[in-house]
Amino acid sequence: MNQATAQLLQDYYAAFNRQDMDAFLAMLTDDVIHDINQGDREVGKEAFSKFMDRMNAHYKEQIVDISITTNEDGSRAAVEFTVLGEYLSTDEGLPEADGQTYRLPAGAFFDIRDGKVARVTNYYNLEDWIAQVAG
Repeated sequence: MNQATAQLLQDYYAAFNRQDMDAFLAMLTDDVIHDINQGDREVGKEAFSKFMDRMNAHYKEQIVDISITTNEDGSRAAVEFTVLGEYLSTDEGLPEADGQTYRLPAGAFFDIRDGKVARVTNYYNLEDWIAQVAG
């Protein structure tokens, strides 16, 4: 386990949980690659920032039960966690929002470069989420 990478990712999720988008985005390289769950690949901090603006408009989420694993040199990491969320407003193409809450197991894979996140690939079961908010 690489302690510097583990600390970076702990800080990354702590900034996310307190909705400190400035601190959160500061942990990304300018050319960060973001693989969206069951979606497209976006490149760049600006695209990531716009994605987070959209997410924060539709969802209120906290990341809990975090488990971080890194390779020896800290250049790669995997994080398993649980998303505790509230669906605030309807996101295009998804079920109608009415403040539904959800609990979703998820994971993310990271490339780390120069002490920052250079790639994040997120995964969760979209069908599980839909079943929770549509039910």
